[in-house]
Amino acid sequence: MAIKVGDSLPADLKLKEMGEGGPKDVTVGEIFKGKKVVLFAVPGAFTPTCSMKHLPGFLEHANAIKAKGVDEIVCLSVNDAFVMGAWGKSNNAAGKVRMVADGNGEFTKALGLTLDASGFGMGLRSQRYAMIAQDGKVTELLVEPSAGLTVSGAESVLSKL
Repeated sequence: MAIKVGDSLPADLKLKEMGEGGPKDVTVGEIFKGKKVVLFAVPGAFTPTCSMKHLPGFLEHANAIKAKGVDEIVCLSVNDAFVMGAWGKSNNAAGKVRMVADGNGEFTKALGLTLDASGFGMGLRSQRYAMIAQDGKVTELLVEPSAGLTVSGAESVLSKL
């Protein structure tokens, strides 16, 4: 069953992000506790829609989103921390969007938002979605109904803040 508005995120689950010395663990609780966070998830770093539209939209609108009281914008993908770090670096995301890896898909599975991309040779990935969470509780969930970017882009999120 997929997560829904009003549900709490699984605080103890570990994700990864690139640090100065390499990949480091970060819990969901550390990301969300006591903060208003926008998280958007993509099926894959460096893939066409993700790289040409989804991430660039959040980079472009980061200041406007944060001006609405958002403490942090997080991009999540079922990729490894090295890939997410390189994708963030190649898009100058530092200071705007935090790049987080759900390498084993544990967070994505816990939310019930997996996508079987085996037909594309990508295995299990995350559906494309965005959420707004306050102190670890989902206040808005925007899951794409099909391929493409119609409801989970930065402009849509901005309209919900």
